[in-house]
Order: sequence, then C-alpha cells, then structure tokens
Amino acid sequence: MTDPIPDDAQLRGALDRVRTEVGKAVVGQDGAVTGLIIALLADGHVLLEGVPGVAKTLLVRTLSRTLRLQTRRVQFTPDLMPGDVTGSLAYDPRSGEFAFREGPVFTNLLLADEINRTPPKTQSALLEAMEERQVSVDGVTRPLPAPFLVAATQNPIEYEGTYALPEAQLDRFLLKLVLDVPERDAEVAMLRRHADGFDPHDLAAAGVEPVLGATDLLAARAAARRVGVADDVLAYVVDLARATRRSPSMRLGVSPRAVAGLLAAAKAWAWLNGVERVTPDHVQAMLLPSWRHRVQLRPEAELEGVSVDQVLRSIVQQVQVPL
Repeated sequence: MTDPIPDDAQLRGALDRVRTEVGKAVVGQDGAVTGLIIALLADGHVLLEGVPGVAKTLLVRTLSRTLRLQTRRVQFTPDLMPGDVTGSLAYDPRSGEFAFREGPVFTNLLLADEINRTPPKTQSALLEAMEERQVSVDGVTRPLPAPFLVAATQNPIEYEGTYALPEAQLDRFLLKLVLDVPERDAEVAMLRRHADGFDPHDLAAAGVEPVLGATDLLAARAAARRVGVADDVLAYVVDLARATRRSPSMRLGVSPRAVAGLLAAAKAWAWLNGVERVTPDHVQAMLLPSWRHRVQLRPEAELEGVSVDQVLRSIVQQVQVPL
C-alpha cells in the first residue's frame, strides 16, 4: 500500500523545512536556496555564479541530502570528454559485446562544478539532457530519471582557462542565481559554526536531515503548474520580453523559451507563497534570475559600465503593469 500524497499545505511545509535544513550548513544564501527550490518546482536548471568560497557546491550538496534525491557531481575540466558526462559504449570481455555504460548525467540532481572550465564540445553534451531529459548515444535514446535538474557553478571573475557558455546553453538554464559574499552578521555566524567544529564534508554530523523524496517533489511540481494566470498577466510578461528586444542597451533580448521560463518560475513562486493566481509582483520577483543570463548588452552600454540587472530593472519600471 502506497503512502498518501500530501496536500499542498503539507508540501509547502515540507519545502519550508528543506530551507531550514539547508540553513544548518549554509549561512547567508537564503535567496539561492529559494531559487533552487523554485527551479525544482518549475522543472528547470540553475546556474550558480559566485566567487570561490561562497558555498556554491556545499549548497547543492546540502539540498540534495534534504530531498533524498540521487546526486552526482562532475568536476568540469579542460580534458573532460562528452562521453565522460553522458556515458559511452564499452567493450564487455565477458559477453564479447559492446554495452552502454551510463555517465553521471543519469541521476536526479547533477552538480556540474565549474562548467565553464570545459570546452564547448563537452558543454554541448548537456544540451539534449537539459532540454529533452534524454541522452542519445550511438543512435539509441535513453531517458533520464525524473526529476532531473542540472545545478552548474561558475566563477565570474576568473577567465584564464575558461570557456564562455554558448547562448544556446545559457538559454536552457531557468535561473541564474548570483551568490554574493554574506553580510557581516551572516559571516560571523558562519565562522562561529566552524569554530564549533562544523565540517562541510560531514552533513550528517551537522544535523542535516532528509525531508521529502522524488514522489513528493513531483506532486509539488504538479501543484505549482495548476496555479492560474490571467490573460492580462500573460500579456504583461510578453510586453516585458518585447521591451528587452527593443531596448537600445540590448544587443540580444530574451527568447520565447525565456518567456515561458519566467512564467513557470512565477507560478512556482506564487504556489510557494500559497497564492492561487500569478500576480505582476510574482513576475517581477522572478524576472532578474530568469532573464539576466539570456540577454546581451551592446558594447557601448558595457563601456558605460551599465549592468544587465540595471537594464532589466529599468525595463520593469517602464512597462505598464496591469491593474
């Protein structure tokens, strides 16, 4: 006899506990924790950007422990080959035949550490997996487990030995979350934990406990998809997108995939807040993480020191909000 599926309130409560459990190991990154949960609810992938030492990898490892999901980690390096990620055919001397050996992508949560340190050929090995949740090797298509999420990390300031992610791959990340250095009080709290013996490699000793599994997560995802959206809010999202394409500061505006991604993220955020319909506030809250990696500034705007986030905030202020 299977266990009954929790209702929406129970699922939201469980995800709140996930945030609490992650907070036992990661301090000062509440926004990134929430962003990862939204990506799981919206069936999307996340790009985590931050300087070394702000707990990008620890954040993903801790989250995976609280969710009881199978997790694999790939350290992306210049010599990493596509087959090292997706899997490849290997000769089996016992059978005398070639058999497919699964790569680390066959998991629920793939931590792609320092993804911009591997050449484009290997980066592109993830494109099919991220978009279609499947891998094709030697003419055979193999489905990936559900849920499936890629959480990729990259360093924004170190360029030597790195390869910029192509636009096609960036567009497949639902969210780009920027992890800043924690505020003073949070950094003091983090240091206190280390002074008391906290070991980031031993999450069990830190008291991080599993909260919910894949079945409950898929139920929460289905509930988030049922959140309603009025026609005027849909039109508002499209108007925001069209404004990025017309902006004099932008060389490249957002794609239709980005428009659908913003809506999915807004629905997940609304559901997490216990709201049955998406409002413009939910759209605005998710716009920066949903679009900041999908647009490109004109060179003259970059020379003037304008940032992508500044342009997007200006667009939000200019586009009329539905009543």
